[in-house]
Amino acid sequence: MEKILFIDPEKCTGCRICETVCSLHHEKVANPALARIHVAKWETAGLYIPVVCVQCELPICETVCPVRAIKRDEKTGAVLINYDVCVGCRLCALYCPFAGAQIDGKKRRVLKCDLCDGNPVCARFCDPKALQYVKVTTANMMKQRAAAEKFSELMKKLLIKP
Repeated sequence: MEKILFIDPEKCTGCRICETVCSLHHEKVANPALARIHVAKWETAGLYIPVVCVQCELPICETVCPVRAIKRDEKTGAVLINYDVCVGCRLCALYCPFAGAQIDGKKRRVLKCDLCDGNPVCARFCDPKALQYVKVTTANMMKQRAAAEKFSELMKKLLIKP
């Protein structure tokens, strides 16, 4: 995987635009329940976390699929479901440790992020940049920088006494 969908929950405002544009892109209807991404909200804590398939390096969903309907797209790195082969057992959704697969009850199928063929709509419309489609090395650097900033803030608090 050359690029990944990088999620920074600290930047998420809970606007849920990602859900709307995802459902519009994939289902041609503005219905967040049909999105491949969902924002988990804890209003009282002011905490919003985008939840989406993380495209695991060793995907459990692919391993548990009894008909081998799940494969990685070599071009984008996305772990995709072949709906022509899928029997709808939902084991992929059940076993996903990150809740990255959703179930569409009406069409009786699993909905999972496909990275929009290498140009994720959710990341393009995420104004606060909580979702970014970046190179793996950039994502690593972003995480290191954020950790260093938090460590710096902690050290300042410990060294400055009231």
